[in-house]
Amino acid sequence: MLVNPKARRGSETIEPVLSRFSAGGLEITIEQFEALPEIARDITRMREMADLVIICGGDGSISSGAMAVMESGLPLGIMPMGTANDLARTLGIPLDLEEAADVISAGHLRKIDMGTVNGHAFFNVASIGVSTELAQGLDPVLKRRFGRLGYALAAIKVLTRAKPFEAVITEKGEKTHVSTFQIAVGNGRHYGGGNVVEESAQIDDGHLDLYSLEMKNVWKLALMLRSFRSGTHGAWNEVRTARCVEFDIETRKPMPVNTDGEIVTSTPAHFKVLPAAIPVFVPR
Repeated sequence: MLVNPKARRGSETIEPVLSRFSAGGLEITIEQFEALPEIARDITRMREMADLVIICGGDGSISSGAMAVMESGLPLGIMPMGTANDLARTLGIPLDLEEAADVISAGHLRKIDMGTVNGHAFFNVASIGVSTELAQGLDPVLKRRFGRLGYALAAIKVLTRAKPFEAVITEKGEKTHVSTFQIAVGNGRHYGGGNVVEESAQIDDGHLDLYSLEMKNVWKLALMLRSFRSGTHGAWNEVRTARCVEFDIETRKPMPVNTDGEIVTSTPAHFKVLPAAIPVFVPR
């Protein structure tokens, strides 16, 4: 069990959780990590002596260990200790840590897709533009103390200076030139604290869902908020949508790419889906 003490709920005692695991017949070895790259190294080092991997942290922590989990062939348990916990939301995993432990002990597995961008894994969404600026500008102290409210305060600050950028989206060999405030590519269903990638999106549908915000005024987003919560934002004329297994995105200058809340690479960016990549413990 890999524990991120810097996660929003990382300071909570895990003794009750360990008791639930023990009652469920699991013998747990705990490893703490201080930086995200340590997760993959710990999984690689210990995979031969383990029957499953449990990651305690937020969506960024889980995505950081995804490649190593896939290569290990071990099933993944999720203890949602982050701020948004969108992957847990997508899979129906309880936010109560003792209940989440019971889900793992029960042993019911679901194989889920994994998205990649330039070889980096993501489960929820990868994006370029406004949300990336938000991830770069979000104070970790603000995020830890205020949770979703911290995101909202940082978002207002980002929107006041947001500008569109030029990009080329390639899908099935066809190039589309766009002027956009954001391009997002979703693998799962939920992102951004409960927004929906696309109303029919599932994390095991074998596809990626893309949207591009091509409005003239970014403040029109305020009128669209309800549709983003339900995944119906594609109905707006200013929102371009597409569904495919691979996308390429190019920009005039390299732009950072945000995957599940962490900046991991930059454009040009190649996105692809790996269907049924990892078995995850979920409620029956």
